[in-house]
Amino acid sequence: MSTTESPATDSPTTEFEEAVGSEETYVPRQIVFNDLEGSLDDAYTASMVSVDDGQLVTGTVVRVDKDEVLLDIGYKSEGVIPSRELSIRNAVDPSEVVTVGDEVEALVLQKEDKEGRLVLSKKRAQYERAWGTIEEVKERDGVVSGPVIEVVKGGLIIDIGLRGFLPASLVELRRVRDLQPYVGKSLDAKIIELDKNRNNVVLSRRAFLEETQKEQREDFLANLQPGEVRSGVVSSVVNFGAFVDLGGMDGLIHVSELSWKHVDHPGSVVAVGDEVTVQVLEVDLDRERISLSLKATQQDPWQEFATSHRVGELVYGRVTKLVPFGSFVQVGDGIEGLVHISEMSAHHVDLPEQVVTPGEELWVKIIDIDLQRRRISLSIKQAAEGGVVAQEYQEHFGEHAFDSDGNYIGPTDVDPATEAAWAEYYEDLEGGGETAAAEGAAAEGEEAVAVEEAPVEAAAEATEEA
Repeated sequence: MSTTESPATDSPTTEFEEAVGSEETYVPRQIVFNDLEGSLDDAYTASMVSVDDGQLVTGTVVRVDKDEVLLDIGYKSEGVIPSRELSIRNAVDPSEVVTVGDEVEALVLQKEDKEGRLVLSKKRAQYERAWGTIEEVKERDGVVSGPVIEVVKGGLIIDIGLRGFLPASLVELRRVRDLQPYVGKSLDAKIIELDKNRNNVVLSRRAFLEETQKEQREDFLANLQPGEVRSGVVSSVVNFGAFVDLGGMDGLIHVSELSWKHVDHPGSVVAVGDEVTVQVLEVDLDRERISLSLKATQQDPWQEFATSHRVGELVYGRVTKLVPFGSFVQVGDGIEGLVHISEMSAHHVDLPEQVVTPGEELWVKIIDIDLQRRRISLSIKQAAEGGVVAQEYQEHFGEHAFDSDGNYIGPTDVDPATEAAWAEYYEDLEGGGETAAAEGAAAEGEEAVAVEEAPVEAAAEATEEA
């Protein structure tokens, strides 16, 4: 029996066909659907930023709320920056500090709070960066700059990456009373104290100004000579005097050099912003201090009085003060003389109040003028004996009322012109003070000036009656 051969084929035998045609059992390869899970987790973990508490990270602002800012740093969750951790300034609006899309550096405060959030601080990151810079500046005695962000008790707070304290006494070359105008201004200052443990930085703008202006001050002082008269502007008024800006430096007018009169407080004579003409009294090159005088540029009232009056003249004055040994009488603008108790009356006087009272106006005679010691001795007793009236009173009464020796020869009846002259004089002398004494003397027809028949005594009587 013949066997028929199968036609030849070019197709190769498959593994499956071989397995079927053989006695071996075919086991298909098993497909595992999560066989890439480990690789994906590893890849995700590898792409995620690793953070630790206290670490500095950089991210992008993705949201700004009224009380916090969300920052994408590439971590598994977005970091949260509370508003209090955004800036060294207190109570700021987050939208004023950052905007969406800003690149921000922050410090990790907590990897996971009780709500599972990553808590960050932009303010602390600034501190860390700033401390390194500030320590380096302090080391080389450099200068820091920043805007004034706040007025606090005793000084200013300057933003230099952290809160730098600038004491009020170190803001300018002189102490400044009102610090509010400095808010918002950028100031340069030297670092005079640094304590990282206490987070304490003390600054001095005055040290910076002194250093930068030293050469200018030296030139200014070298060209300033005692006796010079300069113009300036009052820059500050203090209890002991006033400072004047001379255009290069400030000089001090001590309270004793403000006026020829007694000054209770400098503010009664000058105010900040006043333009004044002063004389240079002293230039201290070592201490860089200038002493000035305002009264030296004004006429000395004592010199003026001594020039226009002489011993033996009668002047009209007002009792200003009683003392155990007599009374003081104002006889000119800023001029007071003493009536010793022995010169108050022809009879014995135990106490000054037995003869005069404060505010009383009366005639006195000049019995001594000591210009060097600035003292004038007066006498009520001798005024009652008569004498020559001082020139200024003759001018008010009119020359026709006096003889060639200055004795009063005018009419005894009330003369309206004379009465008006007296009223005008009192008003000029005391700024509208009491005129009752003079008006009373005129009304009674008494002789209010010295004549041989003791007219001064009559004027005093008329004053008491008034």
